[in-house]
This record gives sequence, C-alpha cells and structure tokens, in this order.
Amino acid sequence: MLIFRTQHAGTWQGKTLIFLFLASLCQFVYALPKGFVYLDEIAPDIIEDIRYAGHNNFVGSPIPGYLMPRCILTRRAAEKLQRAQADISSRGYRLKVYDCYRPQMSVDAFNRWSQDDKDTRMKALFYPNEAKNKLFSKGYIARYSGHSRGSTVDITLVKIPQRSKRGATNQHHRSINMGTRFDYFDKSTHVFYPGLNQEQLNNRMLLRRLMIKFDFVPYHKEWWHFTLRDEPYPRSYFNFPVQ
Repeated sequence: MLIFRTQHAGTWQGKTLIFLFLASLCQFVYALPKGFVYLDEIAPDIIEDIRYAGHNNFVGSPIPGYLMPRCILTRRAAEKLQRAQADISSRGYRLKVYDCYRPQMSVDAFNRWSQDDKDTRMKALFYPNEAKNKLFSKGYIARYSGHSRGSTVDITLVKIPQRSKRGATNQHHRSINMGTRFDYFDKSTHVFYPGLNQEQLNNRMLLRRLMIKFDFVPYHKEWWHFTLRDEPYPRSYFNFPVQ
C-alpha cells in the first residue's frame, strides 16, 4: 500500500500538494498502448469536440468507454492530421474532430441501444427518417468499427475567427455548413447527396480533398468519416477506455 503524508494536509497548500501528487500518479499508472497518442500532444491546433463523452449525441448520454473527452489516435494518423491542419490553416480554417479512437465496449453499447425500442429521445435530432433498429444494417453504425482500430476520425472544418482592428474576434468558432449535423443518420449525409446547395457541396469537397491529400480514405455515406490509408492495425479492434 502506498501511504502519502504531509504535515500540511489540512491546509490549502497541503490539499493542493495531494491533488498534484494524485494527478501525477494517475498519469504514471495509465499509459496508452504502444503506437497510440493523444492528438493534442501532436496537433494542439485541432479542436476537439468529442461528442460521445457527453450528451450531445444520437444516444443522448455519455457512452460507456468514454471517461474523458479526448481524442486518441495511432501516432501515424495523428501526424497526418497535424500536416493536414498546417495545410488548411493557410486558408483560414481549423480542423475539428468529433470522434477518434472508439473502444469496442462503446460499439457494443451502440448495439444494445439499437435494440431498445423504447428509447427514442434523440430521434428527432439524429435519425428522424430511420428506424433505430435499421441503423446497423444500413451502414450508419458498425458492429466492428474502424474507429476501434485507432486510425479513423469523424471530422469537420471550422472557419478561423477574424480579428477586428482592436484585436478582438468578431465571431465564434463555428463549423462550416456541411448540409447536416454530425451523426445525422439519413441519405442527406451521403457525400454527393443531390439535394445540397452549392455552398454545402463546396464545403464537403474542401474537407474531402484535404483528407485525401493526406492519405485518408472517405466513406461515401458520411461526409465526416475518414480512415487512414495503410492504417497500422487493420485487423485489430482495441478496447481500452478513452481517458
């Protein structure tokens, strides 16, 4: 048993010391598998909005396996994204990731959710035109996801806010118009959906060309979904938590 004592344990300084010690201990105990990295350590300019760690997703609650809202990827995928971010920043954009590595336990939770006919609280926002028990068979969700191999990302583009002459930004970070929200299960999310207006199609093509340029393969049914070409673990489905 590890025992840690301080003469100042009851003071503000003592509590701070204990907190810092425990935080460093957690970092020491938990280590990512070999070949995996946290994206923010490789590409800190990429925005992370990890939806499955919160309530803003098609289930409506945090997904098992997501203990922290962090993006984890294979090092090769993270380095490619860093290069993509450097490339697109010159055009006034930042990348934003919605999901990265996904534990198999999370995929299994999606499967259980799809079989619960009574839970349709997020239907109007995410799958108004589809029955939830058909989402797997139609290819919107997979029982073995490329995300669990660590080299697949769900991603979009954000316009970098412009600064006024006084130095203040005059707009918030907002994702550009892709025609649908992320994880909207509908034919309108297909990359070349004919009902798009010109702006929406141009935005999808901008993201698509960027990701292809840096060796990511698009998925034709979801404008946000890309998998690294020649991914390092093509037949491995990992199950460690996101934390």
